[in-house]
Amino acid sequence: MTQIVADLPQLAPVTAGNGPSATASDRPMRILLWGTYDLGKPRTRILRDSLTEIGVEVTEIHADIWAADADKSQLSRARMIWRLMQVLLAYPALIFRYLRAPAHDLVIVPYLGQFDVIVLWPFAKLRRRPVVLDLFLSLYDTVVNDRRMAQPGSVTARGLKALERLSCRAADRVLLDTQTHARRIAYLLDLDVAKVDAIPVGAEPGTFGYVPPRRTHDGPPRILFYGQLIPLHGVETILRAALSDRGRQYQWHLIGRGQDQAKVAHALAAGDTAHVTWDPWVPYEDLAAAIARSDVCLGIFGTSDKAASVVPNKVYQSLFAKRSVITRDSLAVHEIFPRPDAALRLVPAADPAAILDAIAALEACGFPAMPTDKLSGAEPAQIAQNLCAKIAPLVKRT
Repeated sequence: MTQIVADLPQLAPVTAGNGPSATASDRPMRILLWGTYDLGKPRTRILRDSLTEIGVEVTEIHADIWAADADKSQLSRARMIWRLMQVLLAYPALIFRYLRAPAHDLVIVPYLGQFDVIVLWPFAKLRRRPVVLDLFLSLYDTVVNDRRMAQPGSVTARGLKALERLSCRAADRVLLDTQTHARRIAYLLDLDVAKVDAIPVGAEPGTFGYVPPRRTHDGPPRILFYGQLIPLHGVETILRAALSDRGRQYQWHLIGRGQDQAKVAHALAAGDTAHVTWDPWVPYEDLAAAIARSDVCLGIFGTSDKAASVVPNKVYQSLFAKRSVITRDSLAVHEIFPRPDAALRLVPAADPAAILDAIAALEACGFPAMPTDKLSGAEPAQIAQNLCAKIAPLVKRT
């Protein structure tokens, strides 16, 4: 994977401004969020709320379609068809509201916006407003390359690639979560690298920043993993570590459900697994409490090119919560955290022994927390300032 990413063309630099008022006028930038975007994703909430926090005037035109669907890949065919019908039925009202919307400088189409941006494009052109698509992740890359739910070259794969190419070309700027990811998606979808950029995922410190510092406790160290059980996360690797002879000296807590949950159920039913607890789901607001009980939080360990290109939300959340984190080594992680820190242990993908070695190393140094200054770029206000600087060249204000 390292060689694949290293050989991709570099992104063209984007001229940065000085924040939300860095263009011709001193008034705040006016941004309109449009579409059927998924507010269940922390990414979307962080972008929306952080822009407001730094003084950007944010208008929302939104149809909430995906609130009940955390993992859309697990929807039945009938339910997915129904959701897509709901999306299509929502567009006339969304278009009408957009045409009557107050003056704005730019439109952002948040995730999941591949259909939305195509529908919006002619109306944004009519109002002469640039459009930014927060692609966040590629459906083609996820379905075909990462989760392997469709074969390359199949009708599904070709359809998803065509859809995303059209979506990205309809936007004036396309955003992902890391520059490594952005370069890779530009390569996969044959996009102009000058229009593809990245904004870190970050975390909501109002939730995770108030987790109390780790306290010493009786019993073995407590290891936490939470997230959708998908190939990118490498739950099989976590289970191999947890169920090994060395792994039995720790307490493991797994939270999540998804594509690979049958593997978890099978592994935990196969033998003595009293040291492993699995909760298929907990409410988002309860994750902070689960982190508070842990000594170490786990990130991702998948072997796909996508896994090497992203830094997931859980890594930021756990670091904001002042917990030690173990995740797979990748160019993307070094991009976001270029300075080594004892609280963030990087291991090879799919290597359970390396996870156990990292736990032992963290235990030996007292399970350190990452200093706050090393997380400043992942705070919402900094993310919003970064975003405004990147999109300012698109905006012509009077």
